[in-house]
Amino acid sequence: MTQFLALRSLASRSFSTTVRNQLKNKVPEYQKIFQADNDLPVHLKGGTVDAVLYRITMAITVGGTFFSIYHLFQAALPRKKK
Repeated sequence: MTQFLALRSLASRSFSTTVRNQLKNKVPEYQKIFQADNDLPVHLKGGTVDAVLYRITMAITVGGTFFSIYHLFQAALPRKKK
């Protein structure tokens, strides 16, 4: 019986509704950044990190496209008999 009570108190402590660390609401700051009229597309308004991630994503996409086309042509051509 005591094990059940200990388990019950442990479960109620781990699912507490109180917040231990209050986090600052950063939404208004991000709204100012992303709604600013500075002639940048929204995917680049985050700064240097967004620009680097965008370029890496585009490089992977272009590389994957060429890789796929290469393998499609390799599959379409007949193999040489040895």
